[in-house]
Amino acid sequence: MTDLVTLVTGAAREWQDRTAWVFDATGERLTFGDVDRRSGELASALAALGTRRGDRVAVMLRNQPEFPLLWLALARIGAVLVPVNTSYRELDGEHVLAHSGARFAVTTGEFAGLLTTIAPRTPLERVLTVDELRPEGAPKPVHAPELPVNIQYTSGTTGAPKGCVLPHRYWTTLAEGLVTGFPHLSDNDVLLTAQPFHYVDPQWNVAAGLASGATLVVLDRFHPSTFWAKVREHGVTWFYCLGLMPTLLLRQPESPEDRAHRVRAISASAIPRELHAELEKRWGVPWFEAFGMTETGGDLRVGPADHDELVGTGCIGTPTPAREAMIAGEDGEPLPRGETGELLIRGVGLMHGYHDDPDATARAFRGGWFRTGDLAWMDEHGRVFYAGRTKDMIRRSGENVSADEVERALLRHPSVRSAAVLPVPDSLRGEEIRAYVVAVGEPDPESLAGFCGERLAYFKVPRYWSFVDTLPMTPSERVAKGELRGTVGDLTGSYDRVERTWL
Repeated sequence: MTDLVTLVTGAAREWQDRTAWVFDATGERLTFGDVDRRSGELASALAALGTRRGDRVAVMLRNQPEFPLLWLALARIGAVLVPVNTSYRELDGEHVLAHSGARFAVTTGEFAGLLTTIAPRTPLERVLTVDELRPEGAPKPVHAPELPVNIQYTSGTTGAPKGCVLPHRYWTTLAEGLVTGFPHLSDNDVLLTAQPFHYVDPQWNVAAGLASGATLVVLDRFHPSTFWAKVREHGVTWFYCLGLMPTLLLRQPESPEDRAHRVRAISASAIPRELHAELEKRWGVPWFEAFGMTETGGDLRVGPADHDELVGTGCIGTPTPAREAMIAGEDGEPLPRGETGELLIRGVGLMHGYHDDPDATARAFRGGWFRTGDLAWMDEHGRVFYAGRTKDMIRRSGENVSADEVERALLRHPSVRSAAVLPVPDSLRGEEIRAYVVAVGEPDPESLAGFCGERLAYFKVPRYWSFVDTLPMTPSERVAKGELRGTVGDLTGSYDRVERTWL
């Protein structure tokens, strides 16, 4: 498993006529042979347009076959995929296109207008729809395990989203770990993904299917009310979920069919501790905690040997074979077992760094270790337990939101003098977003929310709005968020955009 190209061609030889992908919304099915052939055709079409090794190509598509086919096609010619979140609007979309330096963008009519509007402010040379791609010839496949194949944007601790440069080995390491280690995927398995393809999870599901011969079922998105019906319909044996998904599934009415499925194991990140046992009892299948990041891939997992003991403990597992983990103090030195510090990760197949951001890359790595920004402790058996995070980032319904990015969008409004954005604990979404705003005149929270919604993805728009005369400042003239955090849970006097009322 050296690169994505080898995964595709190898799967086509081994399982030529076996179903590789099922797209639930349309019923379209592709065999492993189809995936090899169609990704090769798209590679030739992209090459005919002038796409060269190292070129970046933005893709803004919903969950349809062309997304993973384009990814594999770009891998075949040595080019780089830049996934664009389908919820993005002009401001956040422009950042990704401009910062990545993408030459071309591939989309559908749904998003072509948005990308065309943004294009003059970016290096984009052309916006194409998938229907315009026509194969011409057969470019020679490029095999280079360390060659970048993605610039995957993710919201970090500060600033706009950063582009993680992910090589082929990132994906093959992830896939190989799921085949040779737990959950030991094979061609007897049926996988399922319900997230948008612009996230890493459906992409590594594709890689895992190619490495194992498992069939991958792709939903259009996550629908709590029909999710388990789809699991039963397609005979799914394993899936991964995260964020709010387990909680929303538990809130669905119980059914006599809850245990009428083929699932043998479920992997999830951030399983709610207090709900872990209830999740297993409801569907009669073990849920296994897993930890990973866009920057690092799959890092820690709970396995069958430890599962029963660790249900509901908050343990995020032990390092996978390709990873090492360390709990470090502020000086970067390892802490004794049982002491809480920052979780550091190193190993094979991590990102190369942040695209065009050497300073951020240098801050992220310390002596070869990646600094996760998460707080954790390790027991005497080397098992890691999550304890919180150090990042100035909000985790809302499974989405990472950079507070700085929202603040910068707010500051574009002519009536906003200063702003601070912080997380508010929320039982449903994990965290909600609260904006503290110093404004001129009589600010209208609905107007400000609409202003944000025109420039940022919907999930980045604050729910709670607090208007203040001043914000506490540090000596270096930065907002002293530490002073605000002590009061963030008291929503008295703030406006709730969801309930449309002042609290």
